[in-house]
Amino acid sequence: MNVRNAAATLVGFAIAAAVLLGLAYLVGTGEILDAISRANPVRVVMVPLAIAAWICVWGASLRVILAAVGVEVSVVDAVLVHAGAAFANHISPFGQAGGEPIAAWLVTETSDAEFERALAAMTSFDTINVVPSLLFALIGLGYYAVQAVLIQRIQYLAVGLVVLTVALPVLGALAWRNRDALERRLVGVVVPPLRFLDRVIPRFSMPGRDAVERTVEEFFVSIERIATDRRRLVIALVLSAAGWALQAAGLWFAFWALGIVIPPYIPLFVVTLGAFAGALPTPGGLGGVETLQITLLVATTTVLAPTITAAVAISRVGGFFFTTSVGAAAIGILKVRTKAV
Repeated sequence: MNVRNAAATLVGFAIAAAVLLGLAYLVGTGEILDAISRANPVRVVMVPLAIAAWICVWGASLRVILAAVGVEVSVVDAVLVHAGAAFANHISPFGQAGGEPIAAWLVTETSDAEFERALAAMTSFDTINVVPSLLFALIGLGYYAVQAVLIQRIQYLAVGLVVLTVALPVLGALAWRNRDALERRLVGVVVPPLRFLDRVIPRFSMPGRDAVERTVEEFFVSIERIATDRRRLVIALVLSAAGWALQAAGLWFAFWALGIVIPPYIPLFVVTLGAFAGALPTPGGLGGVETLQITLLVATTTVLAPTITAAVAISRVGGFFFTTSVGAAAIGILKVRTKAV
């Protein structure tokens, strides 16, 4: 990580800390800490166990996607790579923006895969994970609508979710049908900056147009392999759905640890909808995800705001640092194993 990236990460954490402290102040810091202090320690342990299970399940899903592009890695290595990608997401501004290249690099370190093929697999992996999240959010909101009357804020959110669910597949289909033109456009965008850098930095040899075209073509070919492998695609979708369910279970366990039992469909759509706030310019969406989750829970439950904030703090903030620690350890293990080989 260079100085500029490190500075951006520190600024992101400062913004996230300010948001979380402001949120705690508005809700009531004393009440939140009091609720956390009453949490059942044994039940709290269920939260990191659910998160660890999510890391393993999505690691298995990543292995399936890698196999679709001809990259063979063990289940253990796939889980370590996914944990490492989660770590990268958690220390990079704009949430998911930093994870894919680092995860692709980890794949190349643990196999003989080319970087562009590994990056295509990671891109497909993230795209596949969006599908169950949208479906779970729709199912959860729909079930909530049957059980209670949607308040105005949730109505707007539900309409936006339906529009997003329809728009994303349409845009994806259009992009896929015009992938040849998209490939040429991408090459046209990448080549000029590389030529400029080649002139101003003569010490380094930048790839030419032919090399860029081969790289982009390999990327799209890998995407096509995944899209046409229906059996592995279905398996990856099932594993992705299981991973989302485990994340929702983590939030449910946090409420349970505080002595509150909420309907399981509520954390299902709160967690999946909250994930969209991960695109905020803070590491892993820290601050934004919690704010959205608390807002949704306040609107859809009768639980007091301090208790809701305490549950989110246990599941999300605690889970954030747990996942970051596990991911850092995973990258360390992969690096040690690579050097040993």
